[in-house]
Amino acid sequence: MTAPVQGAAATEFDHLDDATLADRLQGAGQRIAAELRKVIVGQDAVVEQALIALFAGGNCLLVGVPGLAKTLLISTLARALDLRFSRIQFTPDLMPSDVTGTDVIQDDPATGQRRLAFLPGPVFANVLLADEINRTPPKTQAALLEAMQERRVTVQGRTYELDKPFFVFATQNPIELEGTYPLPEAQLDRFMLEVMLDYLPEEDEVAVVKATTALPPEAVQPVVTKDEILAYQRVVRRLPIADAVTRYAVALVRATRPSNEGSADYIRQYVSYGASVRAAQALVLGAKARALLQGRASAAFDDVKALARPVLRHRVLVNFQAQSEKMTTDRIVERLLQSVPVPSSSL
Repeated sequence: MTAPVQGAAATEFDHLDDATLADRLQGAGQRIAAELRKVIVGQDAVVEQALIALFAGGNCLLVGVPGLAKTLLISTLARALDLRFSRIQFTPDLMPSDVTGTDVIQDDPATGQRRLAFLPGPVFANVLLADEINRTPPKTQAALLEAMQERRVTVQGRTYELDKPFFVFATQNPIELEGTYPLPEAQLDRFMLEVMLDYLPEEDEVAVVKATTALPPEAVQPVVTKDEILAYQRVVRRLPIADAVTRYAVALVRATRPSNEGSADYIRQYVSYGASVRAAQALVLGAKARALLQGRASAAFDDVKALARPVLRHRVLVNFQAQSEKMTTDRIVERLLQSVPVPSSSL
């Protein structure tokens, strides 16, 4: 039996064993996906990666040109969760206080005196949609840094804890588009996954046009509660993973660093900075969540491989030569997957 979580009110999920929670997690993922399918056509890999971020407790960045349903996907996911949802439309004139909140002067009806009171901003939610996050300058983008990493906000020297669970799901237009600001590397590293959305196949696009020009779709219903999500996040962390799988994830991350002894020629040629240890953490956590979503009792090498691109593509910084030769991070990660050997250890 699992012990109740220290410092938290006990729920029925604190008294379930890991096997039961694992079964429930898989079912929860299927129910959420079914609700998403009421609105979203295709994009199976995108839906899977969003669910992995959800159950692993990580933030997720969705990148694609306008009109690919990035915002619709996240808002629909939020409706399928019984959580407090908030949306911020990032614009060039957005201020940090518009994100975190600010102190305002209020009259105290009891004393008749004025006092400062904190007015929480939209970041005080469980699911935060940061829409077009790269449309706002870096000063405002950075207002999310502490919330994304520490799950708290500091305003005027006072710290306010955010309610758990807390996720940032952000959308971003390709950086080449007019009126966008590159996200700082430190902030990009706070996103567990960077998920790329591309144009749909023709048949899926026909289905979208038919669905959106007919009667409104069936309403999306909340199918997973806050207590369930917190319990599922705990069982993801408790899922066993072979030492060889962990070492493989670390080896992939270390292989991205041009300063490492023995790094590949193409890494030294094209990469300015490799991924940090946070990338290896994301690979392992994501591999665990993916295994549970597929009904498996342990994470495998294939789980790490499947998540290598969304975990590494925003953490590997390429140089000018790579840009001039159109050597993308996805192509570099593909070469890494081919060159970094999988440990010959049975799971």
